[in-house]
Amino acid sequence: MSGPVLAVDQGTSGTKALVICPERGVIGSGSAPVRPRYGAGGSVEADPAQLLGSVLDAGREALRDAGEPVAAVGLANQGETVLAWDPATGRPLTPAIVWQDRRAEGMCAELADREEELKQHTGLPLDPYFAAPKMSWIRRELTREGVVTTSDAWLVHRLTGAFVTDAATAGRTQLLDLDRVEWSPAALEIFGLGAERLPAVADADSLVGTTSAFGGELPLTGLLVDQQAALLAQNALDPGMAKCTYGTGAFLLAQTGDRPRRGSTGLVSCVAWRIRGRTSYCLDGQVYTAASAVRWLTELGVITGAADLDPVGSAVPDAGGVTFVPALAGLAAPWWRGDLRGSMTGLGLDTTAGHLVRALCEGIAAQVAELADAAASDLGAPLSVLRVDGGLTRSALLMQTQADLLQRPVEVSALPDVTALGIGAVARLGLDPALPVRQAIPAWEPAAVYEPRITADEAAERRAGFRAAVDTLLERA
Repeated sequence: MSGPVLAVDQGTSGTKALVICPERGVIGSGSAPVRPRYGAGGSVEADPAQLLGSVLDAGREALRDAGEPVAAVGLANQGETVLAWDPATGRPLTPAIVWQDRRAEGMCAELADREEELKQHTGLPLDPYFAAPKMSWIRRELTREGVVTTSDAWLVHRLTGAFVTDAATAGRTQLLDLDRVEWSPAALEIFGLGAERLPAVADADSLVGTTSAFGGELPLTGLLVDQQAALLAQNALDPGMAKCTYGTGAFLLAQTGDRPRRGSTGLVSCVAWRIRGRTSYCLDGQVYTAASAVRWLTELGVITGAADLDPVGSAVPDAGGVTFVPALAGLAAPWWRGDLRGSMTGLGLDTTAGHLVRALCEGIAAQVAELADAAASDLGAPLSVLRVDGGLTRSALLMQTQADLLQRPVEVSALPDVTALGIGAVARLGLDPALPVRQAIPAWEPAAVYEPRITADEAAERRAGFRAAVDTLLERA
């Protein structure tokens, strides 16, 4: 069975929808903004009604743009964003607590002596980034009513009436047994969530129900968390292949095959996807602030937006001794110190906007390079390839800096919106059980390949400067 599918990627700052035809590629697109609210104490919230509205608006716009019917719908989600809601009515009982929210730090501190146990069960370190601490925080601070789940389960319920999540999204909660790929009673007990009603854990290519939200009754045949959907779309199906998405944050995932690798470097071991009953795993590392760091620099008036990175940064030959650690929402992998905040050092009277831009690009690239090294260490071999996507890949300065510090080629995806393309592939797999996985994925072609332009010694020196700045933050904490 073939035909176009509607792929919807519900993200942190907006929702993107594509109508994808197996023969003609993308034939329609739509988008709708989402505006998270940033508050005191590390608060980051979104209006659930806006999340759902953005899914409907973007999806309907894409269908109008395509001008032809689709055979199925797929939905990608933010992963660690959670809310409480009434399962009888679908009514939200709390705001959506966004993955960047840090208010569950106290919950994590209380459970610090259980961290190793949680890692063994779930593959994840104890950090407010993941869903379970936020779910516990909601139960303690906001409401005991209804169910508390990741945002995808609520969106799917509103669209179809089903109560499900996919295995990869469930793996982002810190409540999933990594080896058995089912809810872990031990992890639920640790977080005080043992009595919770949780959604069924489905394969990514499951038929979870039908929806009339986009006209007619359409099957929902694809569910997957955003970063894993991008990994799939980047054709990273074999161990050692990796991708990095430069969006609100920067997220590096490395494929590890059919067994989880619980590494010692600080990376997360998690489910990449479960398709047709077979689980693939990956290593995962995060930079919490990438495009959000660019927005921060924009709000300070240093630049007018991401389009300024290259012209402003290219006005100077280097960062002029300025070092930026982009921990504006905490320091993620491989350090996992959510309590730390960013730093910018080496400022002088001669520091210009160009130096700040260069330092920002170098800080993001240096942390991604640390993640790539950690993945290589856990895999026991260098990454075979790094494929990149996301809005910030339009910055040649950032991508060249990434190749320089990584000392490996960086392949930029020729296809925008790879998360939506990944969920479109999963929706096609759910629609056609006979379709081979590799045939469902778009053919890989890089739009550009950035080769290192500096020596290994210079790269090592620049990365040592970044690590020294991180060490200073760790010593002061």
